[in-house]
Amino acid sequence: MTAPPSDDRRATIATPDRHTAHLHLSGDLDHTTADELLALAVRQIAAQPSLRDLHLNCAQVRACDPMGLSVLLALHRRTSAAGIHLHLDDRPPALDRLLTVTGTLGPLTSPPGRSSSTTG
Repeated sequence: MTAPPSDDRRATIATPDRHTAHLHLSGDLDHTTADELLALAVRQIAAQPSLRDLHLNCAQVRACDPMGLSVLLALHRRTSAAGIHLHLDDRPPALDRLLTVTGTLGPLTSPPGRSSSTTG
């Protein structure tokens, strides 16, 4: 299987104010792109010290593999520790199913300090 062309997977950033950043994702969130997303988000967090809301617009995400999910969880840990609310906006049904089946929907979509526990 060959990977899609790199211009088929991209993230663009918008910063409407000093407290908010929007990363618009497209393509697959998988083993070939997950590290790029994490690096981009970490750079944005460092560049915007007053950041309080980091929005990942997922409307154009076609697929998410275990590495993509792992990066979303790692990013959630980083943002929560920094008091930043990670938003997974416009999730496609396949991503919602993955998050639901893995028990990560609640934790990944809860505000900092109010994460749902995945243990019982």
